[in-house]
Amino acid sequence: MELFDSLKFKIVRRGIKIAFPEASDTRILSAVARLRGEELIEPVLIGKQNEIETAAATRGINISNMTIYDPDNCKRWEQIVEAFLERRKGKATREQAEEILKDENYFGTMLTYMGITDGLVSGAIHATGDTVRPALQIIKTKPGVSRTSGAFLMMRGNEQEKYIFSDCAINIAPEPKELAEIAVESAKTAEMFDIDPRVAMLSFSTKGSAHGPQSDATIEATKLAKDLAPELPIDGELQFDSAYIQTVAQLKAPESDVAGKANVFVFPDLQSGNIGYKIAQRLGNFEAIGPILQGLNKPVSDLSRGCNEEDVYKLAIITAGQSLMN
Repeated sequence: MELFDSLKFKIVRRGIKIAFPEASDTRILSAVARLRGEELIEPVLIGKQNEIETAAATRGINISNMTIYDPDNCKRWEQIVEAFLERRKGKATREQAEEILKDENYFGTMLTYMGITDGLVSGAIHATGDTVRPALQIIKTKPGVSRTSGAFLMMRGNEQEKYIFSDCAINIAPEPKELAEIAVESAKTAEMFDIDPRVAMLSFSTKGSAHGPQSDATIEATKLAKDLAPELPIDGELQFDSAYIQTVAQLKAPESDVAGKANVFVFPDLQSGNIGYKIAQRLGNFEAIGPILQGLNKPVSDLSRGCNEEDVYKLAIITAGQSLMN
């Protein structure tokens, strides 16, 4: 079964509610119409009701069977404000809370935090920080996870090859403890896509072939990751060719149970991760799906502002799939 067919099978007719804070965008409306029509999710549209309805009518999209939350005219407004004040615990006054919650991303994040929706998809119009910041302040990370991270599902050849690349979106220079957490969360993301995870902690060095503070940090992160998840095959430090190519692995890391067979690649910093996934995408003709935010108590997904309807459709399916894992 193809990857997205498998995910659809898991979520279809489950009544999973996903919030869309950019609901007047026609890319969002076109995608949610497909998702609702296939009974994959129940879209919850957030924004000014007249703008959403006008945008839908202009494109001939039927949203009569979808729920709309307008922060300017919401029957649950007081309940949402009170829940926000409680969650922020003195970090905002009522007046500030009411102003903050007029922002569709904060409002949508509160719906997810309160269990009114099961997840959120944003980022078609907003920058990553505008999507991630409310999630970190309100939903927060899981116990034992200090930071969220952003993984990409990389696919090529009609899904014959599929890998997880992480972190390619959030953490500029993670410490070894944070890198270890990213490795474990990335393995969980792999499992959602029916990938049996074998995690490579990447570096410019393989098993001491070169030395420096960066490779030392990767070695430490590998040890910490193995402590966090001793049942997972995790190894490092490994150069990419050692992690990916079996003949190279036999020469450089013959005793490794991951080298040459890795399918989850954890980059040492954001710069290398972002460059790496874009090289694979542009030169290697991989499809890059994400970023998939990891480590949150409830799923929040960040689209690219250059996304199209298909990107929205796929990331919403992934978000719904993540909601079943929490």
